[in-house]
Amino acid sequence: MACTTILVGKKASYDGSTMIARNDDSPSGRFTPKKYVVVHPDEQPRKYISVLSHVEIDLPDNPMRYTAVPNALEGDGIWAASGVNEANVAMTATETITSNPRVLGADPLVVYQPAKDGQEEIKSGIGEEDIVCLVLPYIHSAREGVKRLGSLLEQYGTYEMNGIAFQDAEEIWWLETIGGHHWMARKVPDDVYVIMPNQLGIDQFNLEDAFSEQKEYMCSADLKDFIEKYHLNLAMDGVLNPRDAFGSHDDSDHVYNTPRAWYMGRCLNPRTWRWDGPAADFTPYSDNIPWCMVPERKVTVEDVKYVLSSHFQGTPYDPYAGYGESNMRGAYRSIGINRNDFMSLIQINDNRPDDIKAIQWLSFASNAFNVMVPFYADIETTPDYLSNTTGEVSTDNFYWSSRMIAAMADASYKKSVFHIERYQEHVLSKGHEIINRYDDMIQNEADADKHLTLKHEANLAVADMLKAATSDTLGKVLYELSNEMKNAYSRSDA
Repeated sequence: MACTTILVGKKASYDGSTMIARNDDSPSGRFTPKKYVVVHPDEQPRKYISVLSHVEIDLPDNPMRYTAVPNALEGDGIWAASGVNEANVAMTATETITSNPRVLGADPLVVYQPAKDGQEEIKSGIGEEDIVCLVLPYIHSAREGVKRLGSLLEQYGTYEMNGIAFQDAEEIWWLETIGGHHWMARKVPDDVYVIMPNQLGIDQFNLEDAFSEQKEYMCSADLKDFIEKYHLNLAMDGVLNPRDAFGSHDDSDHVYNTPRAWYMGRCLNPRTWRWDGPAADFTPYSDNIPWCMVPERKVTVEDVKYVLSSHFQGTPYDPYAGYGESNMRGAYRSIGINRNDFMSLIQINDNRPDDIKAIQWLSFASNAFNVMVPFYADIETTPDYLSNTTGEVSTDNFYWSSRMIAAMADASYKKSVFHIERYQEHVLSKGHEIINRYDDMIQNEADADKHLTLKHEANLAVADMLKAATSDTLGKVLYELSNEMKNAYSRSDA
């Protein structure tokens, strides 16, 4: 699936937390309703069978509890997407990335082949459907997550190119698959943010470290030999650039992918480089936008929400702009699109007590018009308003309510954008307020057994606030759109 990811190291974030965030987007022509749930050990399978690939994998007997944002509808598998386990380790999976024919010819993707014409079924590898379920319940650090997923990729292979983020309070690791069975991972430096727009992103890699101490790099056991055997290193000076070796630079990247990296960098480092004009250091079609950058100021959750909601505001490419050349509006695929299904931002902060160390922020539907809310992640259950999504369109849940707001606000943009701005500011403010208040209550409560009750109470308070604000905004954008109906007249009946 198309996605956009941003990772923020603990020295680059405003409060010292590590942050990982990702949009999950539906394929063109469909929506994929999502819900927010807790998966308990007795709900975790012991033999995993993938719906798409039919691969069967025996799982350990000691899974941990974890949050997840799975598909609300059955049929295509779990797609757990993003979550935090009870060891305060998180992951988001996956960001679909790109490769090139040289890599895929050397290590082909492991593609499912059904039984046909007397040929036996050939089971495939693992992919986005499976990865969170196979990894998150069993890891106690981000580094351990890389190693577990890496071993699974080497054993079973994959049918698609993916990027996956792992996170604990100290470290963030980013893993990218290479062909069917190979992979590499890099630790995110503490003082940077990383931007990923559906392309293979890592632009430097230390093979020496990966094959020795593994302080900042890890990879599949034979990656060095793989590179040499198939002549994948394209550097004239011999210094490996994974983006050149394993990635793509297709024309379509310059419409769908690189503009997203360009805009995120433009927002978070506006003065470090020139982003506009004939003398720009980077443009929407630049293939060399750095994988990681030190921000000009510390990054907040609001910054993350803003860039992952972007439709290129302040540029000629904004489809909603009332300025500039009309043929440039919508020229590039924006970040906040109609097919966003959810956004998850996970904060893990070592300065907080263990049972409130992790906060998971969530948005559903189109990010340009939705809101983001925080929840304690070390919990036993999630509020109904976020967990009761079904295939039936309903205002009883956050997913479909967000879908309706987005569709109506888009169609009445000039009149509705004010309501959306008010909605976003109100919900973010109240979300911070509720978490701050309950942080104090929990830390002042000597009876640890009461902490869980307080966290559930806080999450319900967030959900109740969210439902009221969402209903109010839905009514306002409905009114604005109704006034733009073709049969509208200004004169009241006399």
